[in-house]
Amino acid sequence: MLKIKNLHASVEDKEILKGINLEVKPGEVHAIMGPNGSGKSTLSSVIAGNEDFEVTEGTIEFLGENIDELAPEERAHKGIFLSFQYPVEIPGVTVTNFMKTAINETRRAQGLEDMPANEMLKKIREKSELLEIDRKFLSRSLNQGFSGGEKKRNEIFQMAMLEPKLAILDETDSGLDIDALKIVSDGVNRLKSKDNAVVVITHYQRLLEYIVPDYVHVLLNGRIVKSGTKELALELEEKGYDWIKQELAV
Repeated sequence: MLKIKNLHASVEDKEILKGINLEVKPGEVHAIMGPNGSGKSTLSSVIAGNEDFEVTEGTIEFLGENIDELAPEERAHKGIFLSFQYPVEIPGVTVTNFMKTAINETRRAQGLEDMPANEMLKKIREKSELLEIDRKFLSRSLNQGFSGGEKKRNEIFQMAMLEPKLAILDETDSGLDIDALKIVSDGVNRLKSKDNAVVVITHYQRLLEYIVPDYVHVLLNGRIVKSGTKELALELEEKGYDWIKQELAV
């Protein structure tokens, strides 16, 4: 589904990603962990097509197609979804209207007609119930005045509505209390299938107790330096990152 080869990326002439190799297959959950400044959020932004970052070397393939030259919205229309660490507030645009626009723009890009209104309302009702979202929430301006937990739950609601092939969750757990974390994780787990894939970027092993990864990758200084199963995340929680740095120094 996603194949990244020797990816180098920089911002303002500072190299941040220094040769990332990663392969994600349908049905898999991959967790990317690493200390602050290691390049985790840069990687998610580059996959999504954020134009602040310049790809200087390497390739990104999605569903067998090179997407290096595609704009962010084109990548989204093909099925890449990025949940933001810090979701943006958009006053005057309700959650419902935002979702209607996003879904219909994607359908148009795929040569389909707009989703009928009754079908859209049914889908909104189903997905909001799945994530235990109050119906009043849907008529509020997008993220305006939302708590941290509400913003993150809204991101997962967007994911549920858009049904992406690849969902990248960039530190979705930051700022969540345990109840909100469980609801968000439960939503992600219910949306998982053999046809889609999830990349979870996190600092904390606690999220991986709820969203269990098939693979865990450690990103340090712009490179994936170690990969393993969920046991690797437990080891990182217990010992931190210094032991990996010492291994690399040997």
